[in-house]
Amino acid sequence: MTTRRILVTSALPYANGPIHIGHLVEYIQTDIWVRFQKLAGNDCVYVCAEDTHGTPVMLKARELDIAPEELIDRMATEHRRDFADFSIEFDNFYTTHSPENRELTESMYQRLRAAGHIENRTIQQAFDEQEQLFLPDRYVRGTCPRCRTPDQYGDSCENCGATYSPAELLDPVSALSGTKPVQRESEHFFFRLGDFSEMLSKWIDSGRLHPAAVSKLREWFDAGLNDWDISRDEPYFGFEIPGAPGKYFYVWFDAPIGYLASFRNLCERREDLDFDDYLKPDSEIELYHFIGKDIIYFHALFWPAVLHGSGYRTPTSVFPHGFLTVDGLKMSKRRGTYITARCYLDHLGAECLRYYYAAKLGPGIDDINLNLSDFVQRVNSDLVGKFVNIASRCAGFINKRFDGQLADTLENRELYDKFVRAGESVATHYDGRNYNRALREIMQLADRANQYIDEKKPWVLARDDKTLPEVQLVSTQGLNLFRLLLIFLKPILPQLAEKAEGFLGVGPLRWADTAIPLLGGQISGYEPLMSRIDSDQVERMVEASREGDAEVASENEPGQIDYGDFAKLDLRAARILEANYVDGADKLLQLTVDLGDSQRQVFAGIRSAYDPEQLVGRMTVVVANLKPKKMRFGVSEGMVLCAGDGDTLYLIQPDDGAEPGMRVT
Repeated sequence: MTTRRILVTSALPYANGPIHIGHLVEYIQTDIWVRFQKLAGNDCVYVCAEDTHGTPVMLKARELDIAPEELIDRMATEHRRDFADFSIEFDNFYTTHSPENRELTESMYQRLRAAGHIENRTIQQAFDEQEQLFLPDRYVRGTCPRCRTPDQYGDSCENCGATYSPAELLDPVSALSGTKPVQRESEHFFFRLGDFSEMLSKWIDSGRLHPAAVSKLREWFDAGLNDWDISRDEPYFGFEIPGAPGKYFYVWFDAPIGYLASFRNLCERREDLDFDDYLKPDSEIELYHFIGKDIIYFHALFWPAVLHGSGYRTPTSVFPHGFLTVDGLKMSKRRGTYITARCYLDHLGAECLRYYYAAKLGPGIDDINLNLSDFVQRVNSDLVGKFVNIASRCAGFINKRFDGQLADTLENRELYDKFVRAGESVATHYDGRNYNRALREIMQLADRANQYIDEKKPWVLARDDKTLPEVQLVSTQGLNLFRLLLIFLKPILPQLAEKAEGFLGVGPLRWADTAIPLLGGQISGYEPLMSRIDSDQVERMVEASREGDAEVASENEPGQIDYGDFAKLDLRAARILEANYVDGADKLLQLTVDLGDSQRQVFAGIRSAYDPEQLVGRMTVVVANLKPKKMRFGVSEGMVLCAGDGDTLYLIQPDDGAEPGMRVT
């Protein structure tokens, strides 16, 4: 059989937060596939990188009062640790903030510009006057202009999948300040996606993609390919665009190029890998991207076009997967089901989750559900009750009665060969990412192995010295069936496989080892390979997640905060002592407010509703414990509260009799 050469990537983990069990669906899915390919003898390389650029990283670093470089180094260390503890084995895990990525990004951009695929345009862009920042699409929230679902991102709708610009949102607000953004002009650089219509149409219909992905891509394609804004204005953490001071490459331009940069970094350290051999336009080497279904647009339209336009090969395929729900719902900190990788590992074994995800994963893009009670039952039943049980039942007889010596022959060669032949189907399912079907067949084989042992009853045979030789034969047969199942499960359970290989006295097992049984050798003393889990462990994990400090992405609980978060606000009655216009700001007024024990300067976006002289002497409500914010016009030391309908603002005032400094509750 011809050895396949394959390059594989997973979507890059973002450097502003921890890995959680939702992220792990993708990395576990990819790792299983890569491990199977290597086990089958294929030349498969798996690369990934820390996704480091963009406004969220910049703002997170600012919040922590550290440099962005320090933040991404911290997160990379945590991410590497979590991946390693879940046995996710990259050939290279790098960073997008690297010399290789800068060089590739700039060279690909220059090639695209030279070929006429980049166009300069002046655009209207959302700007947060309070934060003095052009807002990334995802920092504008509002109602979807297509399906009218509220609280959606500024670039796409989670409900209907529509893509749009932030200016098209209904009732838009800044996710940073809660104020309505204004539109300001700025020159941006656009990638002319429409130049690649013919190429992308062939790509979509090539048969390379899953039908569900094709359907979604065709829907977008038929609606018209929009040019893609690949630039952002300062302040921004990323690579500055050559020849354009103050303009930066949008993170979604340089992040996928990070796949290539990570691979190039690996090629520089491994003589057997040639970057151009893998990435040249006519390369026959396979290239696959495992991604979440929410980023199909970027990976199956923009990315192939960027690659093609800059002289590189396109992917062989893109493998999207669905999202994770826990007990049928989106992950929630309040419910304790927003579980970080580290919190999970503090309570449960990594391979339990790897197995459960595999039992749920197929090649489609449907969401998968982590049902916590089913998780306990399935792990205990399949792995402990069926699979590990075979080894524990048979190894004891071999060790106690035969000094660890296996028989020289099999008691039932036909049964062994039947298992070997079944491995062909299992391998096909692995290669097709049908892990759930592979596991169903493996567990059926485990049932058959246990049935064989029950039929032969070695514990009865061991009572009579005359039938002791048969005990050795039956136990050897059982351990060989276990060994075959071990090979079949090794892509999912690498840690358990390593322990089992140790007690069987064999080197790292490969798929080809199924052809030859293990006979006449010596095994070591058996130690339990896996313990049962109980619901108490799961409950403790859920409780720890509920109490933990893990941040919840806003899409998990749109519009909701914990009571404790609200209680942190120190709301005080305040009297406005002075109010002035702010030169250069269209919506800001500069207020001096009296809080009883102190006076504060506050910049408020209420110029459209009030003249300064109307405000002097009025009472209002101020968030008094807001961290001071350095702005272009000065430092804002609080926030005044207003009500509004998007067009009109009304200053919130306490009832008559309230004095400056009184707490608002």
